[in-house]
Amino acid sequence: MANSLSHSKWMCKYHIVFIPKYRRKIIYHKLRADIQKYIKDLCKWKGVEIIEGHMMPDHVHLLVSIPPKISVSNFMGYLKGKSALMIFEHHGELRYKLDRRNFWTTGYYVSTVGLNEATIRKYIKEQENEDIMEDKLTKREKYNPFKG
Repeated sequence: MANSLSHSKWMCKYHIVFIPKYRRKIIYHKLRADIQKYIKDLCKWKGVEIIEGHMMPDHVHLLVSIPPKISVSNFMGYLKGKSALMIFEHHGELRYKLDRRNFWTTGYYVSTVGLNEATIRKYIKEQENEDIMEDKLTKREKYNPFKG
């Protein structure tokens, strides 16, 4: 199902995988519930919908729908940066166990979740019909009535 902004329809879904620094299996312990809450809150604040998510002992899988006004790299910088700050704020003992307040690695994996050809054809056909209906509703003057 496509989402809408004021002048566009969009469906931007991404599969994202990211890991903690040095692949520490820290996620399944006492931090799991907290990290889930932080990620849900941060996504909600940015208007990103979590379609599916799963936390493994040493990495996180997310299927998200990101609005086109936010780039994937900006969103991931925001998500990993803010969640790390939240983790260290609520779990102060980790500051001494982990290097320089880096909880996540610098990279991540992302792939787009595309549409099939039938869906694209349907959208194009609907768009053409919508344009035809709009043209029928608007009557434009073929000449300028103020030029005499």
